[in-house]
Amino acid sequence: MPISKGSQVFPRAEYLRRLAAVKEKMTQRNVDAIVVTEHAHITYLTGSTARSYNRRGLVVLARQEQPTFILRWMDVPAAFQETFLDRDKVVGYSDEFMLDPSKDGYDAVIDFLLDAGLAKDGIGLEIGNLTADAVEKFKGRLPESRIVNFSDVITSIRTIKSDLELAVMREAAAITDAGILRAAEVISPGMREPDAIAEIVGTLVRGANGKAGTWIAAPFLCASPRIGTAHVTWSDDVLRQGSQINLEIAGVRHGYTVPICRTYSIGKPSDRLLRIHDAQLAGLEAGLSLVRAGAIIGDVAQAIHRATERLGFKKRSRPGYGIGIDWTERTLSLQEGNLSVLKPNMTFHMHLGSWVEDDFGYVISESIRVTESGVETLTKAPRQLFVL
Repeated sequence: MPISKGSQVFPRAEYLRRLAAVKEKMTQRNVDAIVVTEHAHITYLTGSTARSYNRRGLVVLARQEQPTFILRWMDVPAAFQETFLDRDKVVGYSDEFMLDPSKDGYDAVIDFLLDAGLAKDGIGLEIGNLTADAVEKFKGRLPESRIVNFSDVITSIRTIKSDLELAVMREAAAITDAGILRAAEVISPGMREPDAIAEIVGTLVRGANGKAGTWIAAPFLCASPRIGTAHVTWSDDVLRQGSQINLEIAGVRHGYTVPICRTYSIGKPSDRLLRIHDAQLAGLEAGLSLVRAGAIIGDVAQAIHRATERLGFKKRSRPGYGIGIDWTERTLSLQEGNLSVLKPNMTFHMHLGSWVEDDFGYVISESIRVTESGVETLTKAPRQLFVL
């Protein structure tokens, strides 16, 4: 019996619209096929969110409506269920490619390209997502092909979200907010960090408003004395009276990831913590006030930095980046000097994390959408320093 497509998130027409935008880029670069290998891009073009630890590729041909998904045989059923692709557009390769050290899944992709008569055509590769040996494999087995670097081309298309995507991101944002509020409920002196994170992650899985979290993006819980760190997870330590906790989490729906940061203090916060909260909150609000279609990204970043500096804290890192599938979108960076223009339905994590010294830092952030006239704040948890 054929597997139903009960997990498909968007209608077929949405994926075909995205593929049409990719094919337009292919025409501009004069390539006949591209091999998509980045997980987020495969999700964007097909709906597949299943994780595979074997090499695979989505082959988009300019002359065919649907791409062909080439992956290990055991991952084929997930592709049948999650994607809009017809069954003949999902090709599984055998474990023979796993046994021979000189072969892997990319050989199956290259075999497909050769069988399709593309040995002498222009072929796009996401070189930035491939290992050096993989790039050499494609070049070595396709010596007459014109290899074109297609890195970040699909990312640039993804930066403008459709209404359907935004609806899913709002669902993810509600899950994110629920995780922040659950943290405020459970964090207490005497609690082990892993027990606190288990409660928070449990909420991110259970979801909000009847919508479950569909993946766990790595949560970062940086508690005293590690509050000068940015990207560490929980430890075996016990939370104590006077502990500070910097938390960064994200709700996830069908690959779409909406992050947020908040800081918690068990007991009365120090004067220094109160001052940096005021400074970073001022920076966040200054940035939000300038966001609108047509604004220059670098101007927004500059306003954020100047607001925090007026209150005595210099933020050394950029104050944000684009978000969507799998947390970050590399082509959007919210930082001074970026002359790119904000466009409607771009989405960002405006991140006012500031790590002042090795043993001191603070975090607050919002996930946002750019509108014609201003900003939509996707995350809606209280914009406060939580004192517990």
